Amino acid sequence: MCGIVAVYGNTNVVHDIYESLTVLQHRGQDASGILTNHEGKITLRKSLGLVRDGFNYKHINRLKGNLGIGHVRYPTAGHADNSAEAQPFYVNSPYGIGLAHNGNLINSSELKNNLFSEDLRHINTKSDSEILLNIFAHELQLHHSKDSFIPDDVFYAVAGVHRRVKGAYAVVALIADRGIVAFRDPMGIRPLCFGTRKVNGKTETMVASESVALDSAGYTLIRDVKPGEAIFIDINGKLHAQLCCENTGYSPCIFEFVYFARPDTILDGISVYSARMKMGQSLGKKISSEWANHDIDVVMPIPDTSRISALELSQSLGVPFREGFIKNRYIGRTFIMPEQKQRIQSVKRKLNAIASEFKNKNVLLVDDSIVRGTTSKQIIEMAREAGARKVYMASAAPPVKYPNVYGIDMPASGEFAAYGRNEKEIRKLIGADKLFYQNLSDLISAVQSNQSTIKDFDSSCFNGLYVTGDVTKKYLDELDKVRNDAAKSTDPVDINDDVMVY
Repeated sequence: MCGIVAVYGNTNVVHDIYESLTVLQHRGQDASGILTNHEGKITLRKSLGLVRDGFNYKHINRLKGNLGIGHVRYPTAGHADNSAEAQPFYVNSPYGIGLAHNGNLINSSELKNNLFSEDLRHINTKSDSEILLNIFAHELQLHHSKDSFIPDDVFYAVAGVHRRVKGAYAVVALIADRGIVAFRDPMGIRPLCFGTRKVNGKTETMVASESVALDSAGYTLIRDVKPGEAIFIDINGKLHAQLCCENTGYSPCIFEFVYFARPDTILDGISVYSARMKMGQSLGKKISSEWANHDIDVVMPIPDTSRISALELSQSLGVPFREGFIKNRYIGRTFIMPEQKQRIQSVKRKLNAIASEFKNKNVLLVDDSIVRGTTSKQIIEMAREAGARKVYMASAAPPVKYPNVYGIDMPASGEFAAYGRNEKEIRKLIGADKLFYQNLSDLISAVQSNQSTIKDFDSSCFNGLYVTGDVTKKYLDELDKVRNDAAKSTDPVDINDDVMVY
């Protein structure tokens, strides 16, 4: 999972990109990068860690230009600490192109082979984003106009990407001295939106993974990029848009609404905050239906993502809402951390219980989802140590049973708490006295209830139905090999990440 941003402005855009990446930091804490264009010169800086740690005054001062793109990264597979795979990526030919990508390509091995044997392009990293960049660059080289650069060149190239690439991708790209490109996969799995603002009477445009990035920089959300659509902001600031794929659907990733997106974001016309409220309401109704004479004394969220759902659930049950855990905000998301030992240590460092809120109470803990179960088990133990009489667990999402192949680095299949286990066995695994999961139909209803455009979502991690229709067992087996804990324990590789000028 990653966050991307692109800006066309009338002056230097690096400050807007930097600030937007800090707003999108929840989408990636592993690495960050910014690429800008100034009078034909491309400047790139990328670094491991948080945005604020990777950029100082010296770096910001050298990233000049009125065109720029940025990226924050979680890896979709493999080891996290490898700055060689940090984005944006850059190629010289044609024109000079920088690209940042959120998603995951299903057929990256095939594409890599074709790039080498047919397109005569070399890939230097294991990142499918570098593959995507070279596919786009090759298609643009094939379709560019002889006399001048025109928007149709971009749209032909994006159409070529859609024909060749399988999987989920939201992309921003910079073509040196020509403009900004943004496009989205034909199913709209990964989010992408754009907005504008007026500065001294001139229009500036930002494209980003989430609308909250636009809000923070004073841009007004115009709309989401449509599935299969490309937009091109030319060097004069004019926006061109075109649908570049004949066969499109509309199936955004539902896990964005459950966990990843910020609650103040609007994704595909849907308020994430509103969706999470409705998740809590529907889960409360389910618990009341299954356990009318419950003995729950308090409802507590596991900070932070579940707080909105937990509050609505408590109101639905008519039970007091309490904060039982205080979160250390400087610890990363635990289910993505590469090794089990690191995850266990991080849970203890991440949360601390307020003993007075647990003592002699029957507590219902609410989390957004249960993936490995590692966090849930640790937190339930902490609640008991703090004095809870009974500890119940509720998940705002259904059981996670299948790998996410579209850009979220979930574990190997065998590492899921729900893998090969029923709810009773999961409850025993995590040590809860009772366990409640959201129904998938209720989750979908909660997300789509305030709009009518989207009829379906990618819910593959819950039901195993992959909306692109091209995910094979062989691919899933290969994915398991790179996502298991043993594969993630290898030593990282680093590169010189100082400012690079092309």
